[in-house]
Amino acid sequence: MTTIPLIANPAAGGGRCGAKIDEAVKRLATGGVTVEVLRTNGPGHASALARRCWEEGKRTVLCAGGDGTTYEVVNGLFPHKGEARPTLGILPLGTGNSFIKDFGICNEDDAFRAVLSPGRKAVDVIRGDHTKGAIHYVNLLSMGFTSDVGATTNRRFKRLGPAGYALSTVLEVARLRSHAIPHRLDGGPLDTALYAFLSFNNSRCTGGDMQMAPDANVSDGLLDVIRVGDLTRLELLTTFPKIYKGTHLEHPKNSSARAKVVEFDLPGPLGVMVDGEVLTLHLRKLTVLPSALEIMA
Repeated sequence: MTTIPLIANPAAGGGRCGAKIDEAVKRLATGGVTVEVLRTNGPGHASALARRCWEEGKRTVLCAGGDGTTYEVVNGLFPHKGEARPTLGILPLGTGNSFIKDFGICNEDDAFRAVLSPGRKAVDVIRGDHTKGAIHYVNLLSMGFTSDVGATTNRRFKRLGPAGYALSTVLEVARLRSHAIPHRLDGGPLDTALYAFLSFNNSRCTGGDMQMAPDANVSDGLLDVIRVGDLTRLELLTTFPKIYKGTHLEHPKNSSARAKVVEFDLPGPLGVMVDGEVLTLHLRKLTVLPSALEIMA
């Protein structure tokens, strides 16, 4: 029987992931899946472990944690040489667990059923080129207000789970500022308008149950670009909660579009939130890699 590596982040979910790893191993074994647990010990370690697995010829990997853990594992698997497509199974034992909701996986039982089933779904991966290299993601990348919220959540309220995102949102409204984020979609005209935030989405949700891009499809070869306009504090405070139902786009200052490639003309590095992680990057371009990854679903 083949042993599958399980990259687990013990710190995810405020330590919940670490407490559940042994139970997860037993449940998988009962279902006929033998795993080798590879525990992470800090930021970036999940990427290093995934990269090692790929170099050892292991094309199927499981990960346990939240969206940040999945992000790191994806960045360990990409970019890769060769025609083989990685297969990833996700056990949502972290804080947000947003990406996996697009597959109807809303709890741990759903996740175990998906990993133990033969079902596989090919999904897009987004490559983000910046001045110092490249990143890859499967959920979303956003700039502006949402990046500020993500930074506050990770710094102060990570242990509160989805409620931490909501609390951070209220706090960041007080510091609201608009952003010029010059960008063009699929070679079109340069957009230099002011926005509260921009979000470039492969999947629907963020922050747990927030439907940032309610019509996004992880397998359509396109990014859903969400533009939230130059809102006042009151407008943002009243509009942002609608994101839980995906109706925030009904505001006349907000809009959505789709693109295969997004190019940026930024003067320098900017804070971005990508799959739950907050980074500072001088982004140049986002490119959809169609059906580059298989998800156990």
